[in-house]
Amino acid sequence: MSGADLPSYQDMMLPILTLTAEGNTTIADCLPGLQRYFSLSEEQMDRLVPSGSKTYIANRAHWARSYMKHAGLVASFARGRYRVTELGQALLHRKPERINKHLLETYPLYQAWRSLEARETSVEIDGGRAMVEVETPEERIETAYMQLDGELADDLLELILSLTPARFEQLIVELLLAMGYGDGRSEMGQAIGKSGDGGIDGVVNEDKLGLDAVYIQAKRYALDNTVGRPALQAFIGSMTGESATKGVFVTTSTFSKEAREYIRRVQQRVVLIDGKRLARLMIDHGVGVKADKTYVLRSIDANFFDVV
Repeated sequence: MSGADLPSYQDMMLPILTLTAEGNTTIADCLPGLQRYFSLSEEQMDRLVPSGSKTYIANRAHWARSYMKHAGLVASFARGRYRVTELGQALLHRKPERINKHLLETYPLYQAWRSLEARETSVEIDGGRAMVEVETPEERIETAYMQLDGELADDLLELILSLTPARFEQLIVELLLAMGYGDGRSEMGQAIGKSGDGGIDGVVNEDKLGLDAVYIQAKRYALDNTVGRPALQAFIGSMTGESATKGVFVTTSTFSKEAREYIRRVQQRVVLIDGKRLARLMIDHGVGVKADKTYVLRSIDANFFDVV
């Protein structure tokens, strides 16, 4: 069965914002309230999307919250948990009849996000402005894929921030192995987790004798906590103490300009990986993610119809 008779994700925005303000911090928390708000039957609540991976209601609720997150109406404070921001509280105070994408477009944060993935163009028709699709079906598929991919990267970073420091360090070791370092063999990498700033958090041996190794520093920082030059200097000092020449410094946040300039001047070869690149590498190498469904686009094979 389809989801045509179910509320759209835009229909869900206002009730989800209201439910979140009432203390329902997860999508699962919001589902009973959504069922009451829309008077949905158990069958409607349990109806699955074609892939069978989730229900229509949960999937649309997730997207409703995601769009409001980009507008700054809600913000994550723990793994999968959200609270209403001051912007969101102010909107609820205005008692809107409905929240939809048109309303979200009045928020600067949402405008900035949408500018990165514009799918429509404004043209003048009969003296007025109208939004006209300019993409082909193939382009729309690609755009949708990129949007889903971007949401996955955001969700990954949220989950990573909920990990313990030790699990985060082990994750980075697993990622490097998945990327082919140490021939991808688990025994070639280990998390060390020395205490103290600048300590070596892990090492991946590129050969069986350990003559060539990549040393790892992993900083699980909040997204607004920039890694500066002092942290990199401490890491370089630790590498020098180990007579190491190769290193990877990974953070869930970002690096300052001074930190990036400093690393270009040192003798050691050190690669900096910030939060966005970390999420991208995990997706590209299948670490912490799985394939939900595969779509195959087919085209005419002209050679098949060639007349011999």
